[in-house]
Amino acid sequence: MLLLEQVLNGLQLGVMLFLLAAGLTLVLGIMNLVNLAHGSLYMVGAFIAASAAQWTDSFLLGLLIALPATALVGIAVEIIALRQLYDRDHLDQVLATFGLILFFNEAVAMIWGPRALFIDPPSWLSGAVEILPGAPYPAFRLAILAVGLAVAGFLYWLVARTRLGMLIRAGASNREMVGALGVDIKRLYTLVFGLGAMLAALAGVMAGPIYAVEAGMGEQILIPAFVVVVIGGIGSIRGALVGAILVGTADTLGRAFLPGIFGAIMGPAAASGVGAALASMAIYILMAAVLVWRPRGLFPAHG
Repeated sequence: MLLLEQVLNGLQLGVMLFLLAAGLTLVLGIMNLVNLAHGSLYMVGAFIAASAAQWTDSFLLGLLIALPATALVGIAVEIIALRQLYDRDHLDQVLATFGLILFFNEAVAMIWGPRALFIDPPSWLSGAVEILPGAPYPAFRLAILAVGLAVAGFLYWLVARTRLGMLIRAGASNREMVGALGVDIKRLYTLVFGLGAMLAALAGVMAGPIYAVEAGMGEQILIPAFVVVVIGGIGSIRGALVGAILVGTADTLGRAFLPGIFGAIMGPAAASGVGAALASMAIYILMAAVLVWRPRGLFPAHG
């Protein structure tokens, strides 16, 4: 039962990483923009949702307010700051977006204060579901799984079956040719960035009832999200989903079981230290193994 619970925890973490990595991989694959501030949009979405949920006394209203509000913040950031970076090299992009991280962290601290906020899940998702006899599992975590899979299905439909998706795939393959054919590349970039910001906000809202909503929370999840993008293949939604599930499962199972495995062959203190260290390294070991096998990621083709 413990194994089943930890596998479900890994899948739940994986779909949250997918929500963040999907926007990140689209921005990186289409715009060729290294955006370290993507985690800040995750944080902004969580704070807006927490405040709106407190004002309205409704988690769903907080969610519905946070998604478009964060999309607008993302669009404003793209127009004001990031649009100037598309033709710059990646070092300039890294430095500029790192500056945006500092800006957002300070702005959040000024608006909401230094104390962490908490989001209560809806009352109808606050209990547990018995997935097997004697194996209850939190209903809200199951809802996160369902939402993540639904978003994955929506993104597949959007990218593979719509005209906007066709332009996204074409822009990822050859943006100069797409521009030459009369497509407004700036507007396409803005739409993609707004979509990525909305997905990041959704991840932040889903994380709110599980983790504390606090300044700097975006950096904690940004590095695993980049690992997901690298494993899955830059620009690939399918790769982001598969990579996120692999990373979430490896991280969760490693932290849950590696200390106990090493405890069978060494002392408790040493096993705890070695197991915890290897658990922290698990996703990077996984990334290295994937890159040795497939240097461009699991699904390098865009879409």
